Amino acid sequence: MRALVFPAPGRAEVTDVDCPKPGPGEVVVRSRVVGVCHSDLELLAGRYIIPIRYPITPGHEWAGEVAELGPGVEGLRPGDPVVGECVVGPGGRDHFGFSISGAAAEHFTARAEWLHTLPGALTFTQGALVEPFSVAYAAAGTAAIDPSDRVAVLGAGPIGLLSAMAAVGRNATVTLIEPRPERRAKGRELGVAHVLDPAAGDLAEQARELTDGQLFDVVIESAGHPEAMAQALTIAGNRARIVYVGIDVGSEVPAQLGLIQARSLRIQGIVGSAGIWPQAIRFLASGVVDPTPIVTARFPLDSAVEALGAASLGSGNIKVHIEAPA
Repeated sequence: MRALVFPAPGRAEVTDVDCPKPGPGEVVVRSRVVGVCHSDLELLAGRYIIPIRYPITPGHEWAGEVAELGPGVEGLRPGDPVVGECVVGPGGRDHFGFSISGAAAEHFTARAEWLHTLPGALTFTQGALVEPFSVAYAAAGTAAIDPSDRVAVLGAGPIGLLSAMAAVGRNATVTLIEPRPERRAKGRELGVAHVLDPAAGDLAEQARELTDGQLFDVVIESAGHPEAMAQALTIAGNRARIVYVGIDVGSEVPAQLGLIQARSLRIQGIVGSAGIWPQAIRFLASGVVDPTPIVTARFPLDSAVEALGAASLGSGNIKVHIEAPA
């Protein structure tokens, strides 16, 4: 069978590998759609937030169907459409697609307890967006967003746009902050009330003009850029909630830390979305929001290396999907 493999840092290839067999408690999944995440590109570059080894097959945003059950697996049948969690193992020790080979292959194995059946209302494309949407849904839940809130989302990458959608789905008034005009336009398409360009002037002053001087009740930092992480403090109002969901590895910038105490800010960082996948799936299946417009390019599995390039910063794409043969 064919699989995307990173043999070593900086190297990617689509190659023939053995078709897997399920062990006790495992399921062989036939891959259908796999999303490319910026963290996959970090993995290719040789860095990630937990220890990694090569060779490795990436792919942690996926949807597929059950192909074969291992001994002891109950509650699933061949042909069932499924999606699967990324942060797995005791205490979230392992990340599927990073420390464990992932879904960018015609078939792959996963433990049954990581899997969730995909409702019939959702397509495989929507299913492959469950993982990133669940992170956005976790951010919205962590911030306890409700319709009274004025929410700012910093960054309009996939997680930022999905975070904005999760907040829109909770009937909040959402402002998307993003320097690229095409990303701001996509946010408008997805239902945000306002957009701000951080390059258009002092961001805190822009925020005050939009909120009658009160700043935002909730700030979700999704860009993972140190400057944006520092800016989150400056646009958060009194007793605001800030959720850091964008990933940064080791960068440093000055930040106005005194605002944390002066404005009684509540700050939470999150990694992944363990424990809330069933709720996130039901939220999407309700139809209140549809994340598929963020998918801007699709490639067959044999062109997965080209898909990685199409997902790189500056490509113009938002979310790239790899589609395996049906």
